[in-house]
Amino acid sequence: MKHRHFFLSLAAAGMLFAGCAQKSSAEKAEVEPTDDSAVVYMTKEISPEALVMIYEALGREADGKVAVKISTGEPGGHNFLQPSLIEPLVKKVGGTIVECNTAYTGKRYSTADHLKAAEDHGFTAIAPVDIMDAEGEVKLPLKDGKHLKYDIVGSHYPDYDFTIILSHFKGHAMGGFGGAVKNMSIGIASSNGKMYIHSAGKTETSANGWVAAEQDDFLESMAEAAKSIADHAGDKIIYINVANNLSVDCDCDSSPEDPKMGDIGILASLDPVALDKACTDLVRSSEDHGKIHLIERIDSRHGMHTLDHAEKIGLGSQKYKLVNIDDKK
Repeated sequence: MKHRHFFLSLAAAGMLFAGCAQKSSAEKAEVEPTDDSAVVYMTKEISPEALVMIYEALGREADGKVAVKISTGEPGGHNFLQPSLIEPLVKKVGGTIVECNTAYTGKRYSTADHLKAAEDHGFTAIAPVDIMDAEGEVKLPLKDGKHLKYDIVGSHYPDYDFTIILSHFKGHAMGGFGGAVKNMSIGIASSNGKMYIHSAGKTETSANGWVAAEQDDFLESMAEAAKSIADHAGDKIIYINVANNLSVDCDCDSSPEDPKMGDIGILASLDPVALDKACTDLVRSSEDHGKIHLIERIDSRHGMHTLDHAEKIGLGSQKYKLVNIDDKK
């Protein structure tokens, strides 16, 4: 089964939302910040130097054994964050690039193939790469999950002291968009853990084929798995989104559609919900006509519901204050 066909078939349920797509109430990115609103830092510059600068703006130093969670990108795709962009930050924190194997049968399904993809894409040249479920998986606790009883992650993940969720913000065939919440939930989940999330807790293995959950149940399960990671990490985690190459398709797609809108910049926060909300708001408020394609992808999959549920379960807040660090240069 070809990877693209896999996603198109799994996304079929999400297409039902196309007729009732969410509508933005404003043409501009609008929030109602309060004194306790999360701070989201932003720079329009997308460069290695800007990535380091926005990390430093967060004021939370990565220490100990540092996991840098990125997507190594499905072979055939080309929109993933480039090693040249992330190298200075990864080296500054002494980080290890971490991933887990996929639950679909592609070129990152086995550890050997996944490491080959990471090498071919240039990641092994800049830092150690750890496929965290190469030696199995562990369960992290989850309190009061609606769908999930726990989160299933690569067995190596608890060995790390600090986590940087370094995400490529873009569209996604199933979730509508992929950012910090998706990267920390699906991304840190083991192969079986990914199936557990996609099925909204109905199965922990794809051995007997995929079990597709109702769309909102899947979105809520992503938020719940992310909450488990955040609870595990405590204050030893930060979130950075790079909003470039804004395709409607994910880096896990081997044949992603080319971006139809221009880059936005780099955003970072200590709150993953606020960070993802800020990114979606900036897409909607953009003057780039090409945004209609990404907005349609987000809304046709009911994508904002992920953040609604994430906020409800205490992962973060959709109210934020946007601080442009370009003004301080």
